Amino acid sequence: MSSTNSVAYTSSTNLVPVQAEFNSAGVCVGLVGPGGAYFSPPLSNDTITGATIDNSVIGGTTPAAVTGTNVYASSEVGYTAAAQGTVTQATSKTTGVTLNKSMGRITMNNAELAAGTTALFTLTNSMISASDVVVVSVSGGGTAGAYWPFVSSQTSGSAVIGLYNNTVGALSEAVIINFAIIHGA
Repeated sequence: MSSTNSVAYTSSTNLVPVQAEFNSAGVCVGLVGPGGAYFSPPLSNDTITGATIDNSVIGGTTPAAVTGTNVYASSEVGYTAAAQGTVTQATSKTTGVTLNKSMGRITMNNAELAAGTTALFTLTNSMISASDVVVVSVSGGGTAGAYWPFVSSQTSGSAVIGLYNNTVGALSEAVIINFAIIHGA
């Protein structure tokens, strides 16, 4: 091919007709689909330097918003250490706690929780909005499989977290509950 933007092949088999675009070295540099949608091939061993998103350097210390239809991670999606925190519940299992972070660990009071009962407490957190999803899990401090954590309700600025004792006996353990906020738009 002599031209950098020549159309090399058109196929209408399978699902969608696609045209491949090749550069002068014969390397496919993109695909053109229905309606002129352009698709670039995945990058391989390429380094992006000097690039920006919304005028913020990619990989720099200034956070940049990523907006897309699909956002994929090859390893982890999570929060930085600065977005995480810990808090310890005082007095009883129904005593409220405050932690203004997107992710955290709540060490509950070791007061007794009777068999087959639930303790509810309020997590006050300015990061929570009404359109968010708050996820909770037990991460330690108690008998494995004995507790079921859940979010019973939430509103902007707080969530009510429940801990159910799923055993036939009373337990007095300082259960550790992890929470993470999946922020809505």
